[in-house]
Amino acid sequence: MTDATTIVAPGAKSRVDHLLIAEMVAPGARVLDVGCGDGALLQLLADTKAVDGRGVELSRERVNACVARGLSVIQGDADRDLDNYPDKAFHYAILSLTIQATRQPKAVLTNLLRIGQHAIVSFPNFGHWRIRTELLVKGRMPTTENLPETWFETPNAHLCTIKDFTDLVKKVGAEVEDAVAFNSSGRRIDKSNSVWLQNLLGEKAVFLLRQK
Repeated sequence: MTDATTIVAPGAKSRVDHLLIAEMVAPGARVLDVGCGDGALLQLLADTKAVDGRGVELSRERVNACVARGLSVIQGDADRDLDNYPDKAFHYAILSLTIQATRQPKAVLTNLLRIGQHAIVSFPNFGHWRIRTELLVKGRMPTTENLPETWFETPNAHLCTIKDFTDLVKKVGAEVEDAVAFNSSGRRIDKSNSVWLQNLLGEKAVFLLRQK
């Protein structure tokens, strides 16, 4: 078993990937959260890092909910609308558990790296051992806690493994500043371990990137 440390949560209800992302963000930074959902990450960053946060969200209902909470969020589509943002307008451009649901992940990642001095991306790892076992034993697309929808209902168009995402990072000419894989209980796979081991044991991952 790999060395791992347990994430200490400043808020018990915060998502693990949100806590890891918050660790990577510098205090007072300008942040764009793409696919910000209900605004939980923006709220966490505002509360713990005093960021100047902005959000983009496809769902009008979620945009309205974010605005009602006092968050600066507009309606937009990661696949279509990121081209409108100027270069290096933010310190961090964040995509949390969303890239696998985009139509053009490579183009979206390229835009994140252009818009932000850093890009932070989290995603479910399709290479986790439970998923491999489901495919091997049952011969069907797996449903897990992290991927609960059936194959014909899932919004995830481009599921990937940690190794797949690492390859994509190289293709877009980016550099990995930090990468953390973790399981559903929040136990992280130490980054000193091999990508192979992170790919096998990590249920989700968070990458901190920058352009070379």
